[in-house]
Amino acid sequence: MNFIKRQLGFLLYGVIFWLPIGVIILVAKLILGDLDSTGRDFLMLFVPDKYVDPGTGIVLWLVVFFLSGVLVKATPVGDFFSHVPILGMFIRRGGEIITIDKLINLTPCLFLFSPTCISYGWILSEEKVKLDKESSSFNLINVYYPNVPTILTGQVYSVRKETVMKLGNPSREVIDILLYGLRRPETIQYLPWEDESKEEFVERAKHFGLGCIESGPTPTE
Repeated sequence: MNFIKRQLGFLLYGVIFWLPIGVIILVAKLILGDLDSTGRDFLMLFVPDKYVDPGTGIVLWLVVFFLSGVLVKATPVGDFFSHVPILGMFIRRGGEIITIDKLINLTPCLFLFSPTCISYGWILSEEKVKLDKESSSFNLINVYYPNVPTILTGQVYSVRKETVMKLGNPSREVIDILLYGLRRPETIQYLPWEDESKEEFVERAKHFGLGCIESGPTPTE
């Protein structure tokens, strides 16, 4: 019985592997077919049918996409459309966007999303704070908080440094956790700040679910 279950598991994993690939191929075929047909119909308005071969519609659309990209990216037209609601989010000018490569190179962290809710994120930068003209006793950390499952869209929160716990886990492990925990690391590794003593680190870690570093996590404090 266990042998049969094991073989069925292999079969299921094979289906899971090929299903999204098949869907992508099917959708691409439908889209490319429609684009080619539409493009050829448009070309036939100006060119005799005998000169419009299969595939020329796709070439036409590629030229249209390229010229549109140049128009939006390198001319003032892009500035106009960048202020259009919804559309402007996709063609905004200036600034940077989050990519998987950037996330991989950022330091993952846990931060107190609320007094009773700990959330995963990535550290973007640290900001010094002044109270009028005097330096404050605390700094702010800019944290990227991802939306799930897209990961590459999210919000940026500025939170007090003591409410952020650096993680020693690679960013890929944190991404795996956020993708509904389909793969999980064996442990979550907490790291202290560079200017933090061991006593301060242990005390602060209690707010992130740790009772004592030496004896390991405890269910209650």
